[in-house]
Amino acid sequence: MTDSTLQPKDKLVADLKVVVADAEELLAATAQSTGEKVAELRERLQENLRNARYRLADAEAAIRERTREVAKATDHYVHEHPWKAIGVAAGVGLLVGLLIGRR
Repeated sequence: MTDSTLQPKDKLVADLKVVVADAEELLAATAQSTGEKVAELRERLQENLRNARYRLADAEAAIRERTREVAKATDHYVHEHPWKAIGVAAGVGLLVGLLIGRR
């Protein structure tokens, strides 16, 4: 994977870690008090959850688009090189069959 594909994933993971940390802080704060701090933490948690949802939706759309591109490229390759595709499929099938047969 390239740097450009890792960065959005890393950012998403970092955002989700922030959400989890805020949720844990909110739980700790609500166990001891109710007041201004709790309201502030809840608002921050809601904002982080909202951002995480948007990022997840964007990531899902990007993955869906990339999957379509790969499927089109594969379809094009198979139509251009049918015998190579059959040979590769047969080889993979043989390999999987051998691995399953060993069990």
